[in-house]
Amino acid sequence: MKREKANYLIQSVSHALDILESFTRTEDELGVTELSKRLGLHKNNVFRLLATLVHRGYIEQNSSTENYRLGPKTLQLGSIFIEQRECRRQAHPVLEQLMEATGETAVVAVLRANKVIYMDSVESVRTVRAVSRTGAMLPAHCTAVGKVQLSFLPVAEIERLYPDHQLSPKTTLSLQTRDDLLGSFAAIRDRGYAVENEECDLEVKSIAAPVRDFSKNVIAAVGIIAPASRLSDELLEKSGSITLVRDAAMSLSLKLGYFHGKVNA
Repeated sequence: MKREKANYLIQSVSHALDILESFTRTEDELGVTELSKRLGLHKNNVFRLLATLVHRGYIEQNSSTENYRLGPKTLQLGSIFIEQRECRRQAHPVLEQLMEATGETAVVAVLRANKVIYMDSVESVRTVRAVSRTGAMLPAHCTAVGKVQLSFLPVAEIERLYPDHQLSPKTTLSLQTRDDLLGSFAAIRDRGYAVENEECDLEVKSIAAPVRDFSKNVIAAVGIIAPASRLSDELLEKSGSITLVRDAAMSLSLKLGYFHGKVNA
């Protein structure tokens, strides 16, 4: 028989979540004693849980009152949730149009550390096509959607993500040093798009462009994936696929509040 999901609960994690859920719009600060009463836990247990949550940024202590309140990490998580939901909702019609314009599978993905997560896709109707990657998590440095997002990160962040330039053995990139890696990202940033050349899957190629939000930060990437034979360098120049991908990324950016240009006085 299958065990009930409740049997897998970790009590300390559950208690930590209880603490987070104790804060409301009307009670934005609580003390150890009050939390102890509400949760039915010993003060020492509550204090240890709070200390852990403070260390991770989910709770912070008001130095004036010594009470506790939600920390900035909770806002960050909420913002990511809203951003992803809104990005995916707005992206789908853009992907449909991109697939129709190029005839290839269109995708949208977000960067998480040194990986990319494919949030949504619209698969090509062609008999021979690249399959959808929706839900997949792949190394960012060997995917077009990953490389184009990495290229807009600060150098210090790239160095943190790739401290020894340890690239996936699957990649066909000939980069040997971190300077080469940074140089390749600078080139991507300058031209406004990235190319994946059979680096994750043999005979599969992709191109991608960055998606920005109202803050002008790069928050995702839109691209197409296709059999390598249909995205050869020569065909890329003739087909206009690069322009179509960049236009699709800009279209989604505008939907997310990005404004490009100057406001007339």
